[in-house]
Parts: sequence; C-alpha cells; structure tokens
Amino acid sequence: MKITSRALVAILGLVCLAAPAVAHHSFAVEYDPLKPIEGSGTVTKVEWTNPHMRVYVDVKDPAGTVTTWNLELGSPNSVIRRGWTKNDIKAGEKITFKGFAGRVVTTRSVADSITLADGRSFTGASGAPGQIPGQ
Repeated sequence: MKITSRALVAILGLVCLAAPAVAHHSFAVEYDPLKPIEGSGTVTKVEWTNPHMRVYVDVKDPAGTVTTWNLELGSPNSVIRRGWTKNDIKAGEKITFKGFAGRVVTTRSVADSITLADGRSFTGASGAPGQIPGQ
C-alpha cells in the first residue's frame, strides 16, 4: 500500500507543478495582431501585480463617451528592467498608448508602448509583436 500512496503523492506533485505552465497564455490566444490600436486618456488605476502589470485608462471618444481600457503589460519585473519605476505612471495622469486589441473584448489590449504627458515613452514588455504581420 505504501507504493500506491507514494505514487499518488508523486502524481499530484507533478500536476501541481505543471498547472502554472498550462495556465499562462500566448499573445495570439488573447490578442489580435491584425487589430492595432492607439488611444489616449487618463489613467484611473495601475496594478503592479503578477503575472502581468495592468494600466486602466479612461478614453473619451469624439462624442464624449468614456470607455475604460484595460492595458496589459509584462510582469512588474520585466517592466522595471525596461526602466519603469512605480512613480512613473499614476492615476490621474494623461497618457497615449499603442498596442493590439483583444480578440474577444476589444477594450482589453496588450500595450506595446505607453507615452507619458512629459514625452517619456516606455515599452510594455508584454510579448506583443514588434510589427504588424504583412507590413
């Protein structure tokens, strides 16, 4: 009976170790490289959380309707390695962004770059393609 119990524990251990690897998604699953987007607006919230940093931006269209965009970036560690600090982007600031729209929710985007009001620009470290296919 000990062999069976040990085997069960070993199998459960392997399943637990493999779960995080299966849970992560590729760019192509979530976002459409054929739907580049650009926008500008006011940051409402910044989340420095794993596995992806997020920036929420209220964008006003020409008719005055405000839509909140959810911008996904890389992990906080990868964003910091690209020169960002937690003081660089805060709620209330105006930004412009470029990225690729979500396949299902088009106001969810992977951020390829974010430019602050003072002109500093940062890449999102998100795994987004560097260019649009076919161009």
